[in-house]
Amino acid sequence: MIVDASLSEALNLKVAKGVTMATNEKLENDPKANPQGNAIKDPEEWVTKDEPMTGAQASYLKTLSEEAGAEFNADLTKAEASERIDELQRQTGRGQNQ
Repeated sequence: MIVDASLSEALNLKVAKGVTMATNEKLENDPKANPQGNAIKDPEEWVTKDEPMTGAQASYLKTLSEEAGAEFNADLTKAEASERIDELQRQTGRGQNQ
């Protein structure tokens, strides 16, 4: 079968654009390729929200609590700790983008 060169180029371009568009859509929805879309999530929506806070959260929360003169509660969940960290950061000005 003989295909006109310009038609062949047009078909190849259309296929290439389709692949590029599909690739772009995948990248936009891939949290590893586009962490911004997935990075900020309400702690109440976390799958692990009811698990005990992590060691890193406890350490940072203890530091913030001391700086703010606030009580440190070691029994918070991950979600509660995250919200408390946000609250104490606002109070102390620490960890805020300037």
